[in-house]
Amino acid sequence: MADRSPHVTVVIPARFGSSRFPGKPLARLMGKPLIQHVYERVRAAPGIERVLVATDDERIGNAVTQFGGTVMLTSESFRTGTDRVAWVARQLPGQVFVNLQGDEIALHPGLFTDLVAPFLASGAGMGTLKRRLTSDDELQNPGVVKVVTDWNGDALYFSRAPIPHLRDGPTSQASNGLHYVHLGIYIYSRDTLLRLAELPTGTLEEAEKLEQLRALEHGIRIRVWETTHPSLRIDQPEDLEEAAATLQRLVLC
Repeated sequence: MADRSPHVTVVIPARFGSSRFPGKPLARLMGKPLIQHVYERVRAAPGIERVLVATDDERIGNAVTQFGGTVMLTSESFRTGTDRVAWVARQLPGQVFVNLQGDEIALHPGLFTDLVAPFLASGAGMGTLKRRLTSDDELQNPGVVKVVTDWNGDALYFSRAPIPHLRDGPTSQASNGLHYVHLGIYIYSRDTLLRLAELPTGTLEEAEKLEQLRALEHGIRIRVWETTHPSLRIDQPEDLEEAAATLQRLVLC
């Protein structure tokens, strides 16, 4: 019997400008641009039919082409990565699209399996991943996004603040099983993605600078699955040294 599961397209939106880290996709990490590390980790994951980088910057486009990746150059800038992925979806066939932020390096292919497999079985319109947060520093770091979910696994809120707040406990310490970090990866059905891109920027989205809050503000549920698989998030130039050390350890294992 033919496989009737929908094809999954992973889009890595990438822009050159960044207030904290200009040119981040092209930052060198172990002899490769950051965007190449992100791309190659997706290519190693099972169940992904198509991977491409979407950018409006020719420097990034050239870098992707040089390492043999697929790139789509847009002629305009977009509010968020979600809007850039929606532009790609309008150009290509496909029913399931993944938005992987260009600074999130998956360290295990199972991370994608933990997202794609349950999404395809769930009937949800949009989904993402969380991982238990155990670092006190990350809990307090506004560059690390936290997520709170309900009993069904649907997101209640995403924030740069340390949520949930422990009224009767040490507010500066991460509580295992209570605090979760949100990973920079989303999966959507085509209809949900295109609807989301047509919506106006939300008040909370603008305040926190978190695009996923647009969905919650407009009543789009986001299903959140937990993963134990590690990833590396490059937020600032200082993160490159630690990321290089982590990748080197993986090579030596």
